[in-house]
This record gives sequence, C-alpha cells and structure tokens, in this order.
Amino acid sequence: MPELPEVETVRRTLEPRIKNKKIDSVSVYYAPLIKTHTAQEFNQILVGRTVQSIDRIGKYLLFNFEEYTLISHLRMEGKYYIKPLDSTISKHEHLRFNLNDGTCLAYNDVRKFGTFDLKLNTELYQTLPLSKLGLEPFNPAFDEYYLKQKFMHKKQAIKPALLDQTIVLGLGNIYVDEVLFCAKLHPEKKAHTIGLKRLKNIVQCSQVVLHKAIDLGGSSIRTYTDSLGVTGRFQNQLNVHMQLGKPCPLCDTPIMKIKVSGRGTYYCKKCQSKR
Repeated sequence: MPELPEVETVRRTLEPRIKNKKIDSVSVYYAPLIKTHTAQEFNQILVGRTVQSIDRIGKYLLFNFEEYTLISHLRMEGKYYIKPLDSTISKHEHLRFNLNDGTCLAYNDVRKFGTFDLKLNTELYQTLPLSKLGLEPFNPAFDEYYLKQKFMHKKQAIKPALLDQTIVLGLGNIYVDEVLFCAKLHPEKKAHTIGLKRLKNIVQCSQVVLHKAIDLGGSSIRTYTDSLGVTGRFQNQLNVHMQLGKPCPLCDTPIMKIKVSGRGTYYCKKCQSKR
C-alpha cells in the first residue's frame, strides 16, 4: 500500500501535469469507488471546473476545485495515468477525468479498493474521511506531549499505536518498522509505558525517516510503483523492513520478523530491546 512518502511523490509528480486544466467530462466505469455522489452527480459537479492545486494529508490526495475538494485514497494498488483522450480503456481503469487539453487523468485500481469523496470545502474537515484523522509527523503540534496524551490509555503495543491513523497520520507498516528501529524501541513495547524522552525520539525519527523517503521518491516494493515515471529508491535504504536474516546495520545481529497485531514486523532484538 502506498504510504505518505509514495502519495507525496504522486502529488508532486501529478500536480504540474494537470494544474490549471479544466475538466470537460468524467467517465465513470465503476461507480462504487465514488462514496458521496452518484456517477451522474459526480460528473455534473466537476464538469467545467479547473484543477487549482493538489494537496495531501496523510495518505489522501486532495484535488482542489474552487469551492469543492476531491479526496482520493489509493488504498492498496490505486494508480493515476495521464493518457490521450482517444487511448484504449485498460482492463482495470475505473475513472477518467477528461481534460480540455486532449488528455485524460485515468484512475487504475486492480482491487477496486480506492475511494473518491467529493466535498464542499466548508465541510472538508468536519466530515469523514478527514474529520477523525490524527496529526502528521510534520505538524508543529506533533510532539512528545501530544503522543503522551494519545498513548495514555493505550494498552496496546507501540507498533499498532503508530499505525492508528487517528493518532499518527500517514505512517504505514514499512515506515513504522523503520521509525521504531531509529528510535531503538521494541515493536511490542506497550505504548502507555513509553516516557517523554523516548516519545521525543519517535517524533524526531518519524520526521527523519519520512523526509528521507520523500527525497528518494518513496519505496517501490511489493505491488506499489509510481505510474507517472517515478521509481522510489527508499527500499534500498531500509534498515530492518524486509531485511529478515540480514545483519543489523548497527550491531550485525540478524534482523528478525515477528507478527504484531497481525502485521509482519521486522526489528533488531539487540538494538530494540523491551526495556
């Protein structure tokens, strides 16, 4: 699944290609992806509107159209393509935003898990899916005191706590493993037992890991690759995730894999003790 760095890479790659272009029509081939309107309503609202910009919050892309915002979540395998209007519709293509320059923005999704929510700007953060989101690690309010308050009553392990998008926005399985390695925390350590000093390490490591991943275009591993010509290189910099049996870059101890709340989790048993 694309995580924050991959979605940010898509945003940076896509925005200059469609910004200031007008939507002439929308072709909907699989309507269940649209969560807020019928396919006809969706088309009627967007026709004639210009893409003013593309923002991102966590793993969501926000396409800005005057008083409306289109919220797009790629889920497991969603991808965008820019194609000529007369190009063949591919097997897993479910939406086309037909633009006034003779191209279209096509949405492709093998599993059909992606979502589209079209919202008035006045309700954008007051309604789902954005209303219950936590803070991104880049938010100035994301600090050790914020995490202490959020983890106060969390009896669960730190790994699933950091995956909770109502607490930390944008981290997924890959980057939580890397953040915990950076912070020298065992993935099964109970979230509510972690002190302020170590929580500050989590904040700093989250920012460092995500900044580095964004600079490298994200991670192109498993099923995710950017469809607009950008191949992520952060997978070449992973310290523990997917590194089972390889020597820890700090102490040479073989990297281990365990299940934490059902998620495959990689860590170094020497550098990341439960103490």
